[in-house]
Amino acid sequence: MTGQRPAQWFYFGPWAFSIDEAQALIADHPREPASLNVAAWANAYGLTHIDDPDPRTVSLIGPTRDSLDREYAMGTDLTKPVLVATLEADGELTPLFIDGVHRLYRAWREGVTHLPAYVLTVAETQQIKRNRIVGGGITPRRRTRQRHDR
Repeated sequence: MTGQRPAQWFYFGPWAFSIDEAQALIADHPREPASLNVAAWANAYGLTHIDDPDPRTVSLIGPTRDSLDREYAMGTDLTKPVLVATLEADGELTPLFIDGVHRLYRAWREGVTHLPAYVLTVAETQQIKRNRIVGGGITPRRRTRQRHDR
């Protein structure tokens, strides 16, 4: 039995970014992928320290040591572009990596220097961004364990 896959979201602070909507925007407005610097982004996301056995090493952004599926990562397709959103704060543009962390990890582990990346404009990013505090149409997460407190 095959079911529809759940919606994909990237969560960052009070925001949620719809990966599905980002992919639809790119399909509707095709563009050439940019080149993403693997070493810089792997470092920014804490991937260069994620396999460090020192439990005091903590990533402030990116996956935790226990949340990254390394086996899955090593089988990902490095030709599929990752997604980068563009935020604007005080007139400054800031990129935010929103999809492809497993591909980024694999590329870093294998010494790949660049990955293809679709970079969303500020306007496109606004279209896929939701405020988690007020809900913003975000699909609720499914409970993985049954509650026993009822």
